[in-house]
Amino acid sequence: VVIGIGGSYLGARGVIECLRSPNYNLKKKDTPNIYFIGNGLSSDALTEVMELVDGVDFSVNVISKSGTTTEPAVAFRFFRELLEKKYGAEGAASRIYATTDAHKGALKSLADQKGYEEFVVPDNIGGRYSVLTAVGLLPIAVAGIDIDALMAGAADMMGTCALADINANPAWQYAGARYELYRTGKKIELLAAYEPCFRFMSEWWKQLYGESEGKENKGLFPASVEFTADLHSMGQYIQQGERHLFETVVRFGASKNENPVPFDEGNGDGLNFLAGKSMDFICRQAMDGTLLAHVEGGVPNVTLQTGSLNEQTLGGLIYFFEYACGLSGYLLDVNPFDQPGVEAYKKNMFALLGKPGYEELRSELLRKLEK
Repeated sequence: VVIGIGGSYLGARGVIECLRSPNYNLKKKDTPNIYFIGNGLSSDALTEVMELVDGVDFSVNVISKSGTTTEPAVAFRFFRELLEKKYGAEGAASRIYATTDAHKGALKSLADQKGYEEFVVPDNIGGRYSVLTAVGLLPIAVAGIDIDALMAGAADMMGTCALADINANPAWQYAGARYELYRTGKKIELLAAYEPCFRFMSEWWKQLYGESEGKENKGLFPASVEFTADLHSMGQYIQQGERHLFETVVRFGASKNENPVPFDEGNGDGLNFLAGKSMDFICRQAMDGTLLAHVEGGVPNVTLQTGSLNEQTLGGLIYFFEYACGLSGYLLDVNPFDQPGVEAYKKNMFALLGKPGYEELRSELLRKLEK
């Protein structure tokens, strides 16, 4: 059970689903099932995961630099209690892995007191940039993914992103294209991928860019779609809606799964012209056709061409997005490594929940809510 929120879980989940499948827990494997919780305040979601681990052996990786972030801290209380009831205090301690600050914080203090095995959240790396640290690498490794290959891909991309020649540096090209499109009136960046397994990488990307750029009344709004599925829901808007967006398409190399379309004698669906063609080939024609339609409809397109989907490719893509995000923040003249705006809702929530010291704000908020 991985307990974390935002950057403390999105990257790990994204990598696991990309490289092991969104159906990872349903597949036959030699590695344990992995459940994510602590990423919201839904009582139903919490109950569901507690029921899933009922009657089976399980361990917990709790990820929090401070140990006081509401969602993961509350979830950890429940799962720590489950472990202690099941295995006793000492047995539970041997099954809890705390990824937290090296020196301070509530979780660090508890881990020292209880004897949990500890992994370090680096001081100089914010949560949304931390997937290639112990924050993400521990659950990724538990899923059986080659983290050495993942890091090798990131290291290769680090060298590429350090190149002074902008024509050879994809991070500068991407950051520059985004900035120019923003400067000329585009307000929404739509990240599109044609692999369903990329869903949580898209969620990670949205946090990365949204938290890094969205300040001082500036910044592109990061949104995502899954093609071709969303062409049947959002395709109409993209093609003919307000012209305030552009697309960034993540395009992976060839799939190892060909899956040629079978021939059907009756041909009732009229699709025998596809017989013998691989699903991968068909998908690529859909990519090209969609790109042309959207560009001709007034939606600029940025294509990120990568290798086939594997550890090395994904490690490089993660580093690429992180590096380009820093560049994008500086082009906007904002700090891409802070997130002061996230405190506003927390103060209101704490006040409404009756946290000591928030009494005056609580009264003010209740008056507003009565209106």
